[in-house]
Amino acid sequence: MSRVVVTGGSGKLGRAVVTHLAEHGYDVVNVDTAPPPPGQPARFTRVDLTDLGQVTEALTGIDDRYDGVDAVVHLAAIPAPGLRPSGATFANNVLSTHHVFSAARRAGIRNVVWASSETVLGLPFETPPPYAPVDEEYTVRPESTYSLGKAVEEEMARHFARWDPTAKLIGLRFSNVMEVEDYAEFPSFEQDPRRRIWNLWGYIDARDGALAVQRALESDLTGAEAFIVASPDTVMTTPSADLLARYFPDVPLTRPVSGTETLLSIDKARSLLGFDPSHTWRNHAG
Repeated sequence: MSRVVVTGGSGKLGRAVVTHLAEHGYDVVNVDTAPPPPGQPARFTRVDLTDLGQVTEALTGIDDRYDGVDAVVHLAAIPAPGLRPSGATFANNVLSTHHVFSAARRAGIRNVVWASSETVLGLPFETPPPYAPVDEEYTVRPESTYSLGKAVEEEMARHFARWDPTAKLIGLRFSNVMEVEDYAEFPSFEQDPRRRIWNLWGYIDARDGALAVQRALESDLTGAEAFIVASPDTVMTTPSADLLARYFPDVPLTRPVSGTETLLSIDKARSLLGFDPSHTWRNHAG
């Protein structure tokens, strides 16, 4: 049984990741500042990730709770722009990620999966994307301090991987994470598509986000890689090509898109990670 530390395991995506990994045979430790939900299948320790000493202990073993860690999934962060002042968001998120990467290196943990963000693609797309479906091939375009922090973290990952060529640091650019109860609102987006234009009408079911984490953990890749993680469809019923033509008429399509296919390309995740998302809001909206 592999032991994996999940930072932020009490959060929206973290809860799904902890449950999914535990169901697939992992020994999971949730480290967070927020308490876990009742019955979560993981040990919990309260850890301040801005303190390198606490993070180092969390990734090497804490007293008699556990000893030794095989992998780390780093999800903890202030999760969006505007929730805290910009400087506080940058300081918390970038410092925490540095400490996780550094402590993992010192502990000999070479399997690191962490939450980057779709925002590095240029969200909220007030400046249109260079093409669609957007993918990992163009240079990141942060448009907020939160997104700038994620861009810095992706650059950090490249250098940590350079320092240890045997290490794997996979950044998952999660789209807007949704749980089943969120899907009741989705039909209303059709009345005003601009409500979701900011991320090209994308989303990711938390359960599929957890699947992406598992696939990244079990991948035999090395080095630093970034992957867009989104659902294969949009939040809309209007065809994606029609939405693009209406709201981004000057953005070229690099390939045909079928029906309500996502405009956040998951081709790389499918190809290199074997990521095959299966949950859609269409099975839950009334």
